[in-house]
Amino acid sequence: MCMMLETGTSMIFFTSYILCFGGVFLVDAVKETIEPQMFEEANIVPDVINTPPTYIAEIRYNDHVVNMGNELTPTQVKDPPTHINWPAEDDALYTLCMTDPDAPSRALPKYREWHHWLVVNIPGTNVSDGTVMSEYVGSGPPQGTGLHRQPGPINPDEKRLTNRSGDHRGNFKIANFAKKYNLGDPVAGNFYQAKWDDYVPKLYEQLAG
Repeated sequence: MCMMLETGTSMIFFTSYILCFGGVFLVDAVKETIEPQMFEEANIVPDVINTPPTYIAEIRYNDHVVNMGNELTPTQVKDPPTHINWPAEDDALYTLCMTDPDAPSRALPKYREWHHWLVVNIPGTNVSDGTVMSEYVGSGPPQGTGLHRQPGPINPDEKRLTNRSGDHRGNFKIANFAKKYNLGDPVAGNFYQAKWDDYVPKLYEQLAG
């Protein structure tokens, strides 16, 4: 899942969802509104956040579009999105987080949430200009665990993580992170689902260092 929050603002990525928090967005970017029940029916509310976002965030992995719960494979999302857009103000800062609430499985989510990506202090929608706290790691649901659901400057004191280890990524709570840094409620969001494919063992090897 991907989410955006204003930290003024932040963006959060979930292994299914993108959400944006806070702020008033007046630019002609992504303005399609979300039906709140979409996030409620997927149990993103309340498993991950308490309030559904207002707008849909636009996310693509090359030719593969994230579309409110569609299924993408770990192979398709092994690299960071090639396109991310959301209603943003040019002078606002955002935080992006991608997190999986279904780790290791939806039936037994003992590692909820396992976060895949965390970038703070993003100016507007320029993700590459933000500060990377946790490098991007694609979806890697274990085999047989079914589909996983994947929405002023801040100075986070959380440990910075590389994409060569899975340490410190589990039991993350984006709602707690948003509360800690006063990021507010989500403004925009999107999500996809993923299940095991033959890329996953390669990802596990990468995370083993």
